[in-house]
Amino acid sequence: MSEVISVRVPREIKEELEAAGINTSEEVKRYLEELAWKMRSKRAVEEMNEVIRKRVKPSKRGFAEAQTREDRDAHS
Repeated sequence: MSEVISVRVPREIKEELEAAGINTSEEVKRYLEELAWKMRSKRAVEEMNEVIRKRVKPSKRGFAEAQTREDRDAHS
């Protein structure tokens, strides 16, 4: 189902956009759809980060260095 949103802009702006062949209602709709998508994406990332924070424990100090050294030695 759709909703109607009214936006007031100065007449000069509307006329300038129309003269350029821009469909203002389509552009506003596209912008709002993109904004909603970005908000949903941001919320999903925040939820994933929260799951990671709760479930993934930090590595022990020096783990990355030891693993890097082990990998280098294995490939030498």
